Amino acid sequence: MTVPAQHPASGPNDAVSLFAQCFHALADNVERVVKGKRPTVELALTCLFAEGHLLVEDVPGTGKTTLARCLAASLEAEFARVQFTPDLLPSDITGVTVYRQNTGTFDFLPGPVFANVVLGDEINRASPKTQSAMLEVMEERRVTADGRTHPVPRPFMVLATQNSVDMGGTYPLPEAQLDRFLMRVTVGYPDHASEVAVLNGSAAGATPESLSTIASAHHIAEFIQVAQQIQVAEQLYDYIVRITAATRELPDVRLGASPRGSVALARAVRVRAASQGRPYALPEDVKALAEPVLAHRLILTPEAELSGRTGADVVAQVLATVPVPHAGGARV
Repeated sequence: MTVPAQHPASGPNDAVSLFAQCFHALADNVERVVKGKRPTVELALTCLFAEGHLLVEDVPGTGKTTLARCLAASLEAEFARVQFTPDLLPSDITGVTVYRQNTGTFDFLPGPVFANVVLGDEINRASPKTQSAMLEVMEERRVTADGRTHPVPRPFMVLATQNSVDMGGTYPLPEAQLDRFLMRVTVGYPDHASEVAVLNGSAAGATPESLSTIASAHHIAEFIQVAQQIQVAEQLYDYIVRITAATRELPDVRLGASPRGSVALARAVRVRAASQGRPYALPEDVKALAEPVLAHRLILTPEAELSGRTGADVVAQVLATVPVPHAGGARV
């Protein structure tokens, strides 16, 4: 199945309907291999259409890398994988300028970051210098080498993974760098039925390479524009800002979500609304995405961490206390 591109003459509702078709066709395709993880798959797709980056953190063997490979296989787009190791250099990611003796010129050889979907496997195993080079490209979407700027292709998404165990010899991402990721999610162990389905799928040859292509990079770029046109009422903007501001005022939080968190949440909310076939956003979109968008941006006090509090707990507390605007007022 291939999703058709939006026709230029289509109305806004037709465009949103096509967006929803594409979104769910991609999710269905990925789920042929990644079983029982529909919410995580949809969050990854939300990052893609919001032009954000995703950090997947979990124990080994839960399908973090498989998720990225399935997403890339579903797209007719450039895919690159970087296996992060302690000896990886920044130029191994961004590229290098070489001298051509036969022509007497210096040419830039682009690195793996010049792709539409970049998998950064075990990003916490690279040195801080290499991590910074990767995160700089994520934020600026360009590489500067020898005074020349080289933009990365659009759409552009980095899907980074890191293990939450086996931390020996790793360099955990600083909180300021975690803020560059639109979302952080965990995959988690599948339930019994889903794990059985994984075994059956493996026996039947269900692999990322066996997946069909659903959409091209050109389609994704068009649908990104559709998502950006989703209407968000002033009441909903106010709700988003109240949520992020509330994270800065709790005694358990040493550093709350920045305005970048508010912007990221608004971008993700538009995509979720479009994936539901709606040309407008609702408070339920905000509540569904607040935790994966904001939790990793919070720095808790040492006392809160010792008591077992997490960023997700703080976001849940905020959502329970900040008044929700009337659903009718969220529609423009």
